[in-house]
Amino acid sequence: MITYVYAQDLKGAIGYKKDLPWHLPNDLKFFKEVTMGHTMLMGRTTFESMDRRILPGRKTVVLTSQEDYGQDIAELGLVHSGEEVLELAKDQELMVIGGAGVFKSLMDHVDKIVRTVIEGEFPADTYMSDIDQENFRLDKLVEVPANEDNEYPHRFEWWVRK
Repeated sequence: MITYVYAQDLKGAIGYKKDLPWHLPNDLKFFKEVTMGHTMLMGRTTFESMDRRILPGRKTVVLTSQEDYGQDIAELGLVHSGEEVLELAKDQELMVIGGAGVFKSLMDHVDKIVRTVIEGEFPADTYMSDIDQENFRLDKLVEVPANEDNEYPHRFEWWVRK
């Protein structure tokens, strides 16, 4: 099973200069809760934007064309093709966390989308395409108002393939 996990603003922005365009502690907490105990798949650029860190309690797998990438990180898993990703997702829920190219390449295979939508617009250079509502239905929605720790109202959405 393939699940996308990402946050975006109202225009679909997901990144700016290889980082998140916003600071929203509640979304970071939500991301941790959703991905904990799972295998996370990301592209090489996304992994490098995280300073090549392995997040605790989750297995990290990087999709890259570089055969010898990450040899210095014992805990790092590698895949080199979409076929390898699909094989990996056969017996587990694979959490795909970015980047945009990885999302685009696997869209026909995604089963579930867990998305945070931040009620705002931010400077960005990386965008996510709209969810195709012909193929996905909104299963659950949680609205969260702004507060002293989280400057922007936001919502958590769970989409499932029809």
